[in-house]
Amino acid sequence: MRTFIALVIVCLALTQLCGNVSAGLITIGAGVGMKDVVNDIAAAFIKNNQSIKILKNYAASGVLAKQIDNGAHIDITLVANVNWMDYLKEKRYVDANTITPFAYNTLVFVSKGAQGVSRLEELTKLNRIAVGSPKSVPAGEYTMEAFRNAGIYKQLEQKLVLARDVRECLLYAERGDVDGAIVYKTDALLSKDTTILFTVPQKLYSRVIFLSALTVSGVKNQDAVNFFSFLHSHEAKALLLKYGFEVQ
Repeated sequence: MRTFIALVIVCLALTQLCGNVSAGLITIGAGVGMKDVVNDIAAAFIKNNQSIKILKNYAASGVLAKQIDNGAHIDITLVANVNWMDYLKEKRYVDANTITPFAYNTLVFVSKGAQGVSRLEELTKLNRIAVGSPKSVPAGEYTMEAFRNAGIYKQLEQKLVLARDVRECLLYAERGDVDGAIVYKTDALLSKDTTILFTVPQKLYSRVIFLSALTVSGVKNQDAVNFFSFLHSHEAKALLLKYGFEVQ
């Protein structure tokens, strides 16, 4: 009998311990280009919610979608275009009622030393240009749209160096591995080794929109619901503006 009671006590203790470990945990999946601002927003939230832990998973939107396909647990997701959010919605991974615009961005061309390039059509003079892979990186999709609408895709097709995400594009340009790269303005502003040579005309591509949503499991996590609300607060918007994002 004593052995049985001791076993019950141990089981109860383990149950309580496991409950404590899972309590107050939020997992957010976001595009790599959101890393710095999301880190700051999370830190601001934690100041008044110190018992909560936020796990952050940064990857290209397409990669995040595949991770969720494979069973990765995420409470809140931030993706950089409508197509990938539609995919998550169709798969019923996210709660459709929570899909909300989070921020907006623009494309720019950065370089460490390219000369005589001040507009999109002049990229045909260059030899190697880094862009995000359009199959998984929204910035790459927007870039290809701009190239096609400008009528220069065929001339650039063999010059493109495809990267896994926007930060890798920027890294290629910073190291001089390419003549330049097309990245989000917010990423370009973080670089100390490259210069923005021009902004890609907005008329050539769909507006870059970052969408936020709670997953079907996230809506059941009250801490995630609270953090999701904070993501759309005035304090969070101020941080977005600080990093160069647009909020409307």
